[in-house]
Amino acid sequence: MSFVQDDFLLHCETARRLYHEYAAAEPIFDYHSHLPASAIAAGHRFRDLTEIWLEGDHYKWRAMRANGVGERFCTGDASSYEKFRAWAGTVPCTLRNPLYHWTHLELKRYFGIGELLDQNSAQSVWDQANAMLRTDDLSTRGILHKFRVRVACTTDDPCDELSTHQAINASEQSTESGFRVYPTFRPDRALQVDAGDKFNRWIARLEQSSNTDVRTLQNFLDALKQRHDHFHAHGGRLSDHGLTRCYATPCSEKEAARIFDDARSGKRVTEDEHDAFASLLMLFFGRLDAEKEWTKQLHLGALRSVNSRATHVLGRDTGFDCIGDWPQAAALSAYLDLLDRENSLPRMVLYNLNPADNYVLATAAGSFHDGAIAGKIQFGSGWWFLDQKEGMKWQLDALSNTGLLSRFIGMTTDSRSFMSFPRHEYFRRILCDMLGKEMESGELPSDEQLVGTMIKNICFENARQFLRLEVPAASPRKAAQTLRS
Repeated sequence: MSFVQDDFLLHCETARRLYHEYAAAEPIFDYHSHLPASAIAAGHRFRDLTEIWLEGDHYKWRAMRANGVGERFCTGDASSYEKFRAWAGTVPCTLRNPLYHWTHLELKRYFGIGELLDQNSAQSVWDQANAMLRTDDLSTRGILHKFRVRVACTTDDPCDELSTHQAINASEQSTESGFRVYPTFRPDRALQVDAGDKFNRWIARLEQSSNTDVRTLQNFLDALKQRHDHFHAHGGRLSDHGLTRCYATPCSEKEAARIFDDARSGKRVTEDEHDAFASLLMLFFGRLDAEKEWTKQLHLGALRSVNSRATHVLGRDTGFDCIGDWPQAAALSAYLDLLDRENSLPRMVLYNLNPADNYVLATAAGSFHDGAIAGKIQFGSGWWFLDQKEGMKWQLDALSNTGLLSRFIGMTTDSRSFMSFPRHEYFRRILCDMLGKEMESGELPSDEQLVGTMIKNICFENARQFLRLEVPAASPRKAAQTLRS
């Protein structure tokens, strides 16, 4: 019998009805991911289960290292099957880790494989999955169709070329159940004025992509605005920043210009100068987003690359990051307030990595609603170390207790992996289980249409309405119909 059954994670009859009748059939609106648009455009087919499932997956690498598996089988030169077999041997040790749920949910949804993964089943799973990966159904495009993804937003540097997004959307426009892929403007490197040569090398890329000679701070801002305009012309309606904390240090343009000039000339920029420069830039980016009615995303609280030896050998984003514990309340509130004072506060989604700060971010969001846009400042879904069952419940409780769950724009994959779309199902099952239990205990009305409609909206419709991403060559009403088809 398969571990993942129809009623997986649904612990009462009302929860089961809510999930199967209201949540399961909703399309996916994946408004934050790190998927490579080039792979989607090419309709890439994966050579084997290791490429699609293990390459770049620092969640699995962390678990394998914790299980005593050598680096050769994570990021090293072991063969594809050796790496997969090492992962299969680790899976039984992940009981109560979300990886155990995700692993078997993904095997079931992508390949129809219901057996538990371990070293005894590894060969069988490997053979079955690899045979299916050779079909169009599990190419990058096939996967988006299979999981009824209607929108996927990538995360892109301001200098990135966006022609692949345009090509994807043009080719999908004529298909009956087509999806759209939109870029997200992530200018984190523009803030790294203290990074020495790395900062200047990035500016060289910015000069080329914007066709702007960047000699002064004003040139720099003009080039960034030109790229922001370019993203808008290619359908982009979201920005994103990965920050330890918000920056809200008062900084004049004169002071920022001096710091910029020092960085360009190779002089050392101090931590205080970086914070001041970043503060000015974050206000600049907020104004750009507000002018174009974009949505800004803030991912706060990650302490990255804490293992310096491993990072030096393997590089960033290889599984050596952790939760940070910076004070968030004052800086975040000050940043939101500075934008609000000048009527330049855009729609915003705040993602928190430290569970101790859930109520900080949730109540900060609630302090800047203006009555003009429902749910204008969102307390975003649990992410990274918190995108598991308990973390999702914590986020849903903090949002429910301090704001309006009914306006929540739902889950994202926040992933580089094409195997991550069942995260939406995982979230929906947890949401339905929470609400179903509360209905049966009398904490919520026994009105399935009332609660079920809210669930449907959280799964898809709220994000569609809130983010207002364009659908080419369609009226607004037709756009809504196309996205849901």
